[in-house]
Amino acid sequence: MWNPFRRKEKALMAPANNSGWFSLILEPFSGAWQRNIKVDRRSVLAYHAVFSCISLIANDIAKMPIRLMSKDSNGIWKERSSNSISVLKKPNAFQTRIQFYENWLISKLAWGNTYILIIRNNSGQIIEFRVLDPQRVQPLVSDDGDVFYQIGADNMAGLENEIIVPAREIIHDRFNCLYHPLVGLSPIYACGLSAMQGLHIQENSAAFFKNGGKPSGVIKYPGSISEEKAKEIKAAWDTGYSGENSGKTAILSGGADYIPVSMTAADAQTVEQLKMTAEIVCSVYHVPAYKVGVGSVPTQSNIEALELQYYSQCLQTHIESIETLMDEALDLEVNTGAEFDIDVLLRMDTQGRFATYKTAVGSAVMSPNEARRKENLSPVPGGDNPYLQQQNYSLEALARRDAQDNPFANATSQAQPAQSNDDDEAESKALTHGEMYAAKAMLKGIFHERA
Repeated sequence: MWNPFRRKEKALMAPANNSGWFSLILEPFSGAWQRNIKVDRRSVLAYHAVFSCISLIANDIAKMPIRLMSKDSNGIWKERSSNSISVLKKPNAFQTRIQFYENWLISKLAWGNTYILIIRNNSGQIIEFRVLDPQRVQPLVSDDGDVFYQIGADNMAGLENEIIVPAREIIHDRFNCLYHPLVGLSPIYACGLSAMQGLHIQENSAAFFKNGGKPSGVIKYPGSISEEKAKEIKAAWDTGYSGENSGKTAILSGGADYIPVSMTAADAQTVEQLKMTAEIVCSVYHVPAYKVGVGSVPTQSNIEALELQYYSQCLQTHIESIETLMDEALDLEVNTGAEFDIDVLLRMDTQGRFATYKTAVGSAVMSPNEARRKENLSPVPGGDNPYLQQQNYSLEALARRDAQDNPFANATSQAQPAQSNDDDEAESKALTHGEMYAAKAMLKGIFHERA
């Protein structure tokens, strides 16, 4: 790969405070480190709400097929097949399309940054994309503003030694660049403390029920006792009546009394507190709480509206980012781009879909075969053209009609026949109503006989 150190006059430096942002330990607020209040990223990822939000977003985007779309002369986007972009559907040798985009989103949501190394052949064509470990990558900026990336040794990326590559060889998807445009922040930065609180609530509940649901307390002795005697009594109590021995009958002498001091789970409103921490996590990730099992499911029957809300407030920015970065990496033409098929996500219920097809086909917005194609049905003869009823007129015909002096006059009144002396003769030759009826009946009989 090209080595930027060929130009010795170009010095590279990391963004200010960059090393702290990549640390495993995050400060939930200023001064938390000095007070020994820390957020461990690995522990936070174990909290059910954080785990569910990251998994949900990554899985929902990864399951959407990605296609190469091209705009035709009519301005219609259509799928384009080309062997040169097979890397979109098979990014590398050891990951499927779904695994690759899941890895992309997990890195972005957990670390705030996703780094994709572009692998080229000897001709310079892209043959693979590989997701890098975000802890092994550091952006660098030269004196003249050029961006480079320092990548540590990574066997999965095929790198035996540390290298520095220019920005054109890296796809960098970053999230929440609050402090530096090259360094993204994970949502864990905002919800880490709530996640740790939820974990502590669960740990406390687990210890509480492990103790047989018995609250802790103090042993009250009348008078005073020495510190050594107090430690002896406590050790004897912990050995005989806590843990697996909880619930056994205790015998106290000398006027001693056991007084429970811990609040019960109901007193501490554990369930409400735990729900609150999960809701905070969901709000930071912009995921509807009901999708991760927090809160009640909406009762409205419009599934498409719920999914559209989830798409617009949560998924859309991630989808658009991936599509744009892929377009730039593949150096696609102006009227060509990579797009996820969001119909997989925004699929309506059966009744809603067919009602939509009926309206679209009936109003000539879609042809019957276009509606059938969306349901994976084979086309039928004559179904490639949109249809309208015969009495419908085009806008052009209506415009010509409205341009007349009297648009609502009938054709016979508009046509002014020339005055002639033969008018009386023509009227005398006209058939009466009865004669016309008889002629029609005769013709009908002839047709029946021939049939």
